[in-house]
Amino acid sequence: MPNTTSSAPPAPPNLLNMDGLQEVRRYRLMQICSATAIGLLASLLVARGITFYLFVAGLCCLGVALLLAFKHKTSASAYTLLGSMSAMLFAFAITGAGMFDLAILGYPGMFIFAALLGGVWLFISVLLFVIALCIAIVWLTLNGIVDPNIPVLSWTHLLFILVIFIVTGFSVYILVRDIKTLMHSLQTENIKVQHSRAQIQHLAHHDVLTDLPNRLYGEKLFNQLHDECAQQNRQLAVLFIDLDNFKPVNDALGHEAGDRLLELLSKRLSQQLGPDQHLIRFGGDEFLLLAPVYDSFRDVHLLATSIIELCASEFIIMQTRIVISASIGIAVAPQHGSQFKQLCRRADIAMYEAKKVGRKTYHFYVAEMDQGSEDKFTLFQQLHQAVASRQFALYYQPIVNLATGKTVAVEALLRWPQPDGSMISPDEFIPLAESSGVITELGKWVIEQACVFCAQQRKSKLPELRVAVNLSVVQFADGKLQQTVESALKHANLPANALELELTESQLLDDKDQIQTQLKSLDRLGVSVAIDDFGTGYSNLGYLRHFNARKLKIDRSFVNALTTDPDNEEIVKAIITMAASLGLETVAEGIEDEATLSKLIALGCNAGQGYYWSKPLPGPEFSA
Repeated sequence: MPNTTSSAPPAPPNLLNMDGLQEVRRYRLMQICSATAIGLLASLLVARGITFYLFVAGLCCLGVALLLAFKHKTSASAYTLLGSMSAMLFAFAITGAGMFDLAILGYPGMFIFAALLGGVWLFISVLLFVIALCIAIVWLTLNGIVDPNIPVLSWTHLLFILVIFIVTGFSVYILVRDIKTLMHSLQTENIKVQHSRAQIQHLAHHDVLTDLPNRLYGEKLFNQLHDECAQQNRQLAVLFIDLDNFKPVNDALGHEAGDRLLELLSKRLSQQLGPDQHLIRFGGDEFLLLAPVYDSFRDVHLLATSIIELCASEFIIMQTRIVISASIGIAVAPQHGSQFKQLCRRADIAMYEAKKVGRKTYHFYVAEMDQGSEDKFTLFQQLHQAVASRQFALYYQPIVNLATGKTVAVEALLRWPQPDGSMISPDEFIPLAESSGVITELGKWVIEQACVFCAQQRKSKLPELRVAVNLSVVQFADGKLQQTVESALKHANLPANALELELTESQLLDDKDQIQTQLKSLDRLGVSVAIDDFGTGYSNLGYLRHFNARKLKIDRSFVNALTTDPDNEEIVKAIITMAASLGLETVAEGIEDEATLSKLIALGCNAGQGYYWSKPLPGPEFSA
């Protein structure tokens, strides 16, 4: 009996898992069955008469309970163990001293076993069963059915008491040990949960790459600082930082290098900040800096200057020296607003102003900037409605053969007339149409209308007339330009050689392969390509061959000063000579007087357009 507790193996570690808890109960059931069986065997050595047979019956029941537990029938084993032991104690009581018998001391142990080995129903069942047995003992005794026999005290009785105490004490010990293990497991799990919760909260509030506060947490920091500054009668500066040339780093070295650059830059900037200044990863290569303003804006100027210098410092990444720069926009609360999103937007607007004036600098927000943004937004909304309801009009300007004086082509120019008779300049709405993507739908409409107009003119007065249409590089993006052109030509019944597509030099340098493939397909169709505004861009002769260009249009900036600036005359002469050597025609834009026309004819220019002949006219006026 003394070795029973010391030989018990440790409890399974995972008491929080339901399957593990069931296995622990089965394990404890087998331990208690074994310990109780050892106690009964010890008692059996000194038992005599009916006591001997009761112990033998108890041992048999324990064997059945142990077998059931071994076969994972835990519930049946527990009921067998507790039921048989309670019945055995009842038998000892009625054959002994009744309610005063030593066997009654074993019933509290039954309650402990029930609590340890089962759930509520097992405990209640055992409790009710024991109560019923006690009532039966009293009733049998009071009615004289059993006659209590108080035995003479002997060492045998001491052995029986010790067996009850040791088995009960063993059960209490393993129960308490399981409770302690469970409490330790709960504490461990609670620590893990708290750690996980803190980690999740940190990840929710911080950028994974730089470990800086993210935009969500940045707003909370702003609100805290804003309240503190308001109480101390100070202002709060919001600096919107954007890296000027971060994309080339990603393109040349890959995103891994770009990520590493952002990490190093974040650490470099963070090390230079004061305790009340907070750097925030706003997204991509954009950062926010929250900085309380103390005595004057001089501190903000110095801070912005130091950030620009830090960003411009050299980085060594993947054994490559990298130099970048930053543009900063600054908005100040409460002067420019008191809401986080409002100040971020205004600082962002100021940042773009800094980019416009040359980058690698900073700019404070002023109200005029917001007005420009609001005007642009309003125009953006009007643009979508105008495209849907076809509020645009095409104007046509003649292109004249300088040798014969005859109109050989017209250029279709998009106009946006307003109800009050005014016009919104193409310089205003074309960039918005390109950035919003509606230029594709708008450009398709222009090609269709221009082809219809040209076909009508060819049927009436100008059978050889051609029409030129300006293209945006965005129209090449979806790869459906050829399909659009073919559909327009077919609908207007216009031959492909009557359509000319104009692109600027900068457009040809953007996504060269995709544009070149589509232009070659259009060339095979019979549609020609003209290079517009030649001389204002890179003036690279190589792409003229690649894109099968057939015509160069000399920019009006050279033509306007042709008779007054000798340098311009040399440039125009060089362009015309070069185009002739490549087999290309030249068209001069912006001809407004006789002297300019004569000079261009003398230089060998093929064609021209300008107010000398006609300003751009609506279709009906041009026909008249």
